[in-house]
Amino acid sequence: MRFTDPAKNIAKLGLTDGMMVADFGAGTGVYTMAVADKVGSRGAVYAVDVQQDLLSKIKNQAIENKYEHVDTLWADIDEVNGVNLKDELLDAVILSNTLFQLEKKENTVGEIKRVLKKGGKLLLIDWSEAFGGIGPHPVCVVTKESAKNLFESAEFSVDDDFDAGAHHYGFIFKKQ
Repeated sequence: MRFTDPAKNIAKLGLTDGMMVADFGAGTGVYTMAVADKVGSRGAVYAVDVQQDLLSKIKNQAIENKYEHVDTLWADIDEVNGVNLKDELLDAVILSNTLFQLEKKENTVGEIKRVLKKGGKLLLIDWSEAFGGIGPHPVCVVTKESAKNLFESAEFSVDDDFDAGAHHYGFIFKKQ
């Protein structure tokens, strides 16, 4: 069961050939693969996750699809300097269905800010509610307003606020 449409949500970023993008908390790699198509072989996509088994699956899928521009990075996005990417390297970062899981949300926001170029964009998708036992436990849901405040307090501005699918909200934030 899929509640969101990655291709539709990715389109909000305006990605073009040659861009550099990271998928923080890549999970099964649905967004990673959607981005790989958009940035082409001149671009780069980094699937970042703390679970090695998921990264292995993404790597295998990238090989099957002949996506030589997809790389996997084992990293803890919850830690300061937890992602082994250079400062201001990326044009965009994706954080989908991950915010509610983070223990140190401010650290993750800091990592996103560190690796994004000035004017770079963040696609944030997260659960707006717990839904019938699917998604986060109700106490873990990060409200849309809380997410907006979290990123605005780190000097991101809202570029777009959109419906990201059933039981989800979406934002495009821009690094100032």
